[in-house]
Amino acid sequence: MTEFTRNQLALRNGNDREEIWIAYRGVIYDVTHSKLWRNGKHYEHWAGQDLTDELPDAPHDTKVFEKLQVIGKLVK
Repeated sequence: MTEFTRNQLALRNGNDREEIWIAYRGVIYDVTHSKLWRNGKHYEHWAGQDLTDELPDAPHDTKVFEKLQVIGKLVK
């Protein structure tokens, strides 16, 4: 699996590059084509970040990630 740093993830925020990525539990997902992530924003969440700590506040569970394409692994 391809590895990406937090800085590389941050560039995929919907503004700096065309790709829109998010991370959860060390896995990076592509949300570029999701209608819920237009312009890199999903409610009060921003793309290009690790959202692991934010999921407990979400109205959905981890099954939402099963529908997303895995891009790679988040490394420190």
